[in-house]
Amino acid sequence: MPSNRSFFAIGASDGRIYVAGGHDESKNALKSAWVYDLRSDEWAELPQMSQGRDECEGLMAGGEFWVISGYDTERQGMFDASAEVYDLDSGEWRVVDQAWETGRCPRACVGMDKEGRLTNWSEWEAAFQVGTCGVVIGSQNCGDGVGVPRGGAEFLCDGKGGRGK
Repeated sequence: MPSNRSFFAIGASDGRIYVAGGHDESKNALKSAWVYDLRSDEWAELPQMSQGRDECEGLMAGGEFWVISGYDTERQGMFDASAEVYDLDSGEWRVVDQAWETGRCPRACVGMDKEGRLTNWSEWEAAFQVGTCGVVIGSQNCGDGVGVPRGGAEFLCDGKGGRGK
């Protein structure tokens, strides 16, 4: 990637790493996006998103790279409810309004539930906190122990009340 950035969205698919948004060294929100091809060891610039998205969250779903929430420079800390979705096949962005709760930071590990809706794993289980990541396994929603108060290598599954190591 030709320039430094922090607090960006990231996702990976088919040997490529997608990066979008975040902020530059002067804390200006970025709307630029890049893809890194692991095979060719080359960066390529993607079309820009419609707005800067600092502190956004990335999610790969099917053939799409979702860049969720974030905020522009002038709206520091005021998280947007929209997401921008990059279609890997067409190479185009589209905006999805009301994809996320307005004002809520998405950096608690965004996921997709069984119905294809965006979800925040910290809402599934009271023990989940910011930084917790989760995954759907069969009919269970499971999260790792990164944000669990007791820490360690635990995981939690909703509806089971159990822990494993």
